[in-house]
Amino acid sequence: MKPLKALEVETGPNPVASIILVHGLGASGRDLVPIAQALDLRSIGAVRFIFPNAPILPVSVCGGERMPAWYDLLAPNLLLREDEAGLRDAQVYLASLIDQEVARGIPSRRIVIGGFSQGCAMSLMTGLRYSSPLAGIAGLSGYLPLVGQTGREATEANRTTPVFLAHGEGDTVVPLAAARLARDWLRAEGHDVAWHVYPMAHEIIGTEIVDLNVWLVNCLSS
Repeated sequence: MKPLKALEVETGPNPVASIILVHGLGASGRDLVPIAQALDLRSIGAVRFIFPNAPILPVSVCGGERMPAWYDLLAPNLLLREDEAGLRDAQVYLASLIDQEVARGIPSRRIVIGGFSQGCAMSLMTGLRYSSPLAGIAGLSGYLPLVGQTGREATEANRTTPVFLAHGEGDTVVPLAAARLARDWLRAEGHDVAWHVYPMAHEIIGTEIVDLNVWLVNCLSS
């Protein structure tokens, strides 16, 4: 995998926490910067936001068109056929970004990984398999990939890590049912899942960011 360089934004000197926000298909890290700008995390101190940029890949469901993608989409039904090799490559890269933050002095328990759509899928896949405990995993308008293998691959370190899941009831890109499957699996595994459904399509809205803000403060204050 050859992703482009990640964008970084710090809210102040000497960050005490890191938040990795992973974009969706056809987008870029810069597209999620407005979320960081809308969050008020002053109560926990300075935060470093990392916005990774996916490599340019041919996407099967788009007729092979090349675009920023963390992995290939092989079929309109996201869970029917999955690009396991691509998913695992992206997981390795995103885990390396968490490693990087730890090496820079941020404890893993002060790191959150989250994302939108494909970025949500990658955040869940990466966070659940990470070797050290994270502060939380946030998923917006996405799903849990490779669910059949996740149970045996999830680490004890993140077996009960808090998860924020938000979805639009009118989402026709990633059906609400796919997000409910993720929610149910995570809760069955013992995760504290903050579940939110909004009157929206495949998008991000202000109310959702407010709820995410509250959850982030709780995760990073404990």
